[in-house]
Parts: sequence; C-alpha cells; structure tokens
Amino acid sequence: MKLFVTGASGFVGSAVVPELLSAGHQVLGLARTDAAAAAIGAAGAEVLRGDLADLDALRTGARAAAGVVHLAFVHDFDDFGKAVRTDRAAIDAIGAVLAGTGKPFVAAATVPAVPGRAATEEDDPQDTGPLAGRAQNARAVLGRAARGVRSAVVRLPHTVHAAGGRGGFAGVLFDLARRGGVSGYVGDGSARWPAVHVRDTARLFRIAVEEAPPGSVLHAVHEEGVTLLDTATAIGRALNVPVRSVEADALGFLGHLATVDKPASSARTRQRFGWTPSGPSLLDDLDPEGV
Repeated sequence: MKLFVTGASGFVGSAVVPELLSAGHQVLGLARTDAAAAAIGAAGAEVLRGDLADLDALRTGARAAAGVVHLAFVHDFDDFGKAVRTDRAAIDAIGAVLAGTGKPFVAAATVPAVPGRAATEEDDPQDTGPLAGRAQNARAVLGRAARGVRSAVVRLPHTVHAAGGRGGFAGVLFDLARRGGVSGYVGDGSARWPAVHVRDTARLFRIAVEEAPPGSVLHAVHEEGVTLLDTATAIGRALNVPVRSVEADALGFLGHLATVDKPASSARTRQRFGWTPSGPSLLDDLDPEGV
C-alpha cells in the first residue's frame, strides 16, 4: 500500500521508511527542509514538502495514501505546550481525512509511568506532568477508531537507540557528557528507563500498519528498564570521561525525569503480533567500539 509518513527523515523515520519499502509498500514522506527531502528521496520514497503545522499538506498526504504513519513531533522543550497543540492539530487534520475509510492511522506515543511496576499496553497514559499533553493526543488517535479509522499507537520508550550513542534520551545524555566532560546521573542512578533498538521499532510500526486492529496499543520495548547509573557508566566508558552523580539541572530538560522509575513491558505486543526484538541492547550500542 502507499503510506504517508510524517517525520520520515527523523531518527525513527529513517528506519521506518526503508522497512516499509523493503516490505513492498510505497512511501510518501513529509519533508520540511531541502536536506529532509534529499534524504527521503535517496531512500527511495516520494517527497511531499511541508511541515507539521502545514495542515493542507497533511491533508494532501493523507488523501493520497492508503494509510498514515505519524512520527513527527516538534521537540521544543522551551514551549512544549505549543508542540503538543501543533501535534493535536495535525492528528485532527489527518484523522478527518481518514474518517470512514477503514485505513490505518498509526502514530508514535510514549510509554506511561506506573508506580511500582512495569507499564503494560493496558495502562492508560498519565494525565498529569509534562507528558500529559502527548498522552491526550494518543487518546485522540485511538478515538478515531470509532470514526471508521484503523487507528493504533506505538508507544516508544525514552530511548530508541542505535550504535554510537545515537537516539533517544540516552543519546541526549551522551551528547551532554561529550560536551561537558562528565557522564552524569541523578541521585543514586537507580531509575530505570526502557529501551529498544531503532530497527526493531521500525519493524513494529510496519506490523502495526499491516495488522493492528482499530484501537490497538503496542509497546516498542525490548529492555524493560536500564538504570540511569548503568547508562551513565557505559557512556563514561565510551567517552573516557568520569561518571558521577550530578544535580538535576545539569541534565537540562531530562533532569525532572532522571529520578522517575519508568520500566515498561511489551509482553502483550509480542504475544499478539509475533514481534520479537533482536537488535543490540542499549549498553551494547553504547560500547566504545560502536562510537
């Protein structure tokens, strides 16, 4: 089928597009810049110029396709509320075009935090805190199932990773350590964050587009939880910098998350869809030989 992909040139999108093409699908990728357009075209996909705020472009892409994979998000942590509102407008525009068609609409979301245990696909996302807006947007996608859309969300962990410290929040920590000369964690570093390799993530998005029933929630989680201390230690080893506990402010926008224990499970996703992640672990990707 022909699929319209937002965020097609991003970190996750750059893996999703080849995965879809290799499975025989056609891809129309949204491109905000000349560099994004070049990358999408080089991957073998068709290009549609526009950005997440260009609702006319989003409607055009949705009308031209047999399904939509929505990966784009404006990662502006200085005005996160505006980023969430932009995302919601995009979801509503795409959803309106797909209403009554039965076409797939698969969107990226985030795994929730559940106190005392690993989050599952059955858990509702949190309605409070900095990620509440994204949780509400995920519900808006799932709500399209009642309007004749085969909608689903793939919840992503904090870190979708690749070799050399690339991707997700672990990638942010890697860059902070490289710039600052210290690999930091907050408190005792016992907070756990789930992780998954980007190739496994791409495969799950393809499965969701092809198979997920309306209203499905999938978890793209390989490792249920890697401690921040282990992550920081691996980064320190990779960069040959000291590892130590730091004040939350030293980690920028990640500071308020650095003590939140947020393990997550993907047992139901694996059982329902036969998804078996096989990529390297986060710590393997942070190994010095991968830098």
